[in-house]
Amino acid sequence: MLSREFLTQMAHQHQLSPDQERVFLLRFAEDKDYDEIAQIEDTSRGACLKRMGQVYKKFGIEGETRGKESELRAFLDRQSPESRASSVVVSESVPRESRESEPQAELIGVSVAIAPSVATRSEVIPQKVAIVYGDRKPDLRLVEPLKEGMSAVGHEVTVAQDVLRAGENGLQRLKTLFEECDRLLLLLSEQAAFSDLLIEQVRLARELRQSRQDGKPQTIAVRVNFPLNAPINYDLSVLLQGVPQRLWQSPADTPAIVRDILHLLQTEGTDTESEAESAALSALTPTWESTDGRPLPFAGPELPEGQVDLGSPFYVERPPIEQRCFETIVQPGALIRIKAPRQMGKTSLMARILNHASQHGYRPVHLSFHLADKGVFATLDKFLKWLCAYVGQQLKLPNQLPEYWDDFLGSNVNCKAYFEEYLLKEIDTPLALCLDEVDRVFQHPEIADDFFGLLRAWHEESKRREIWKKLRLVVVHSTEVYIPMNINQSPFNVGLPIELTEFTPNLVLDLARRYGLNWNAKAVESLMQMVGGHPFLVRLALYHIARQDITLEGLLKTAPTEAGLYNDHLRRHLWNLEQHPQLASAMKEVVATSVPVRLPSEQAFKLHSMGLVKFQGNEVVERCDLYRQYFRNRLEG
Repeated sequence: MLSREFLTQMAHQHQLSPDQERVFLLRFAEDKDYDEIAQIEDTSRGACLKRMGQVYKKFGIEGETRGKESELRAFLDRQSPESRASSVVVSESVPRESRESEPQAELIGVSVAIAPSVATRSEVIPQKVAIVYGDRKPDLRLVEPLKEGMSAVGHEVTVAQDVLRAGENGLQRLKTLFEECDRLLLLLSEQAAFSDLLIEQVRLARELRQSRQDGKPQTIAVRVNFPLNAPINYDLSVLLQGVPQRLWQSPADTPAIVRDILHLLQTEGTDTESEAESAALSALTPTWESTDGRPLPFAGPELPEGQVDLGSPFYVERPPIEQRCFETIVQPGALIRIKAPRQMGKTSLMARILNHASQHGYRPVHLSFHLADKGVFATLDKFLKWLCAYVGQQLKLPNQLPEYWDDFLGSNVNCKAYFEEYLLKEIDTPLALCLDEVDRVFQHPEIADDFFGLLRAWHEESKRREIWKKLRLVVVHSTEVYIPMNINQSPFNVGLPIELTEFTPNLVLDLARRYGLNWNAKAVESLMQMVGGHPFLVRLALYHIARQDITLEGLLKTAPTEAGLYNDHLRRHLWNLEQHPQLASAMKEVVATSVPVRLPSEQAFKLHSMGLVKFQGNEVVERCDLYRQYFRNRLEG
């Protein structure tokens, strides 16, 4: 058992509060169980678990609920004076001459030397591990020791990017690799955080895990010269919720990182935290663009408490949309519906609406349904409980669901009562609630009909009852509602409808000048012939041209190829199409002809929500020439 003196020192180093420190010492210095700790502290077991959850965060442990305690114990063991002394002996056992003349060999040797300190080869349960990173290979001084260290103790290691590059059907083989592996080791650099395809790979791993009883593959992340508190785009921050993360900054960190990864590979999770604690969100900071103006492939909510300036010079207003939204959100019982394909600026507009509401003293809450695990959609009851718990958590109100949930009354009535009698009643100002990515609810018709009927009921209640006037709703989605709904119960035919369109030539010209480019109408026309007015594609082009990474002529020549600027973006779309053969077949039909195509409604809506097609009446065409050229080539056969 570790000494109380050492643990007290560690508590002070990691700035634990007095309450957190007492629970930490009782658990780790005296090995008390949580019932005993609750009795000593004269509080509840749940309160003790919550304090320990805060302790894990202070120590930078952002992983799964299960396994955190084992992870923290292993970290404390490594930091103890005894462990540090033994690590010096290991390091000094490598001859100085070898370390100076062959630094990479030294690091590989150190990683192998570390392995027995975690477990001998005979004690290790072999795992299949897939190493994933972006287009650019991260520092070899980390990659090679990791591969060597894992292989040395019997783990089977495959680099996902090698599978992608190995000829035809690379994306399908990558999916097979994920289905067969036990762990995904994500090496996340700042460059990789911009990768469309990498985000989709992490998303696939998460979806596979949620759909399997064995909970595999589990993801572990190493941030490569990319601080844990650095801003990160929103979709990736959602996917990394609950994922153990470690920081590597230099070769000096390599031995500890290898040791940590080997330990995590053997950790199946033995913690006893409550299920409610697992719903807590980590302190990742989402953003929507880099500090130098590079657009991220996925927008993040710039809520008032965030660290990103809402006054970005690269945000393009599309009058009179912003002003109409600002006027509406301050009206009692307001409902705003924002619809546009992905990467068209929905979330950036939403953020400005919530910021405007906050400036008027409202409580802004952003809820993305991407945050919900697959199991949340199992039943309407579970879904609505999750919704209530999440909104309450964001309002910093205690979870009171057991007191308000009566199974006899039904889920919709219970949810309405929880908002009416508790959430709205407990706050002094209006609540501006944004429901983002509601398309995910469309995929569950057994839930969607009741849920959207409930939203409509809330909106109608605001016309006659004061308590419901405090609720201001913003509903954000990517496509038309393709599920049948009673017209009198749908929230999609009331409120203020906002549909974001592509940039006009004048807006593109204005944006080019904000990037410092002295363009004329002809240059704008050349770019728009390739990418149309698609906001993300336009901004990505302007960013790299302004940085002199590429010329406009060079971009247009290589754009629809995998050697071009949009390589990652196009491969991510191809990845998604290959996982849905019916959509791939529909897209092939669209790009094979120069005239609009009539598709089954659901296929047309899904391709539209992905941003690949646009409607012309009841028919569709490809959104831009970039997609026509690329997919005509890649979907052949």
